[in-house]
Amino acid sequence: MLSAKEQQLLEALEPRASEEGVEIVTIEVVGAKKAPTIRVYIDTVEGVSFDELSAAQSWINDIMDELDPFPGAYMLEVSSPGIDRPLRTLEHFAQYEGDTAVIKMSSSDTGRSNWTGTLAGVDGESVLLMVDGQIETLPINKIKRAHIKGVIDFNA
Repeated sequence: MLSAKEQQLLEALEPRASEEGVEIVTIEVVGAKKAPTIRVYIDTVEGVSFDELSAAQSWINDIMDELDPFPGAYMLEVSSPGIDRPLRTLEHFAQYEGDTAVIKMSSSDTGRSNWTGTLAGVDGESVLLMVDGQIETLPINKIKRAHIKGVIDFNA
């Protein structure tokens, strides 16, 4: 799911995140190769406040300065996962069982690469997704990107 560079950054950040009581939900490196944007999505058990984002920006920036992951310029964005929360690990998929997810596969035995359905749990190294009344088994190592399909109830 993560590129080699994203995985390297995640591994560098996770020990400090654990000390801070923060989960690194995922990392994305996007934009131009000469000046990319590094997006770090964080969460805590209680959710993410502005103060937590600010504090995390500071220590994440310090680690990025030490790593210097991209010679030259890059932008760092630290954010909450938001309504369309990214899903990266089997634990993420299990935690949001019952929610609607959008999943993009890097390859598929069925030839289908885009899936939308209800998360039905995990089985071994696979995500179970209910699609049109049928359970689909999607190997996690073939999932390219996945996120919760956010819903806003305007009547609440």
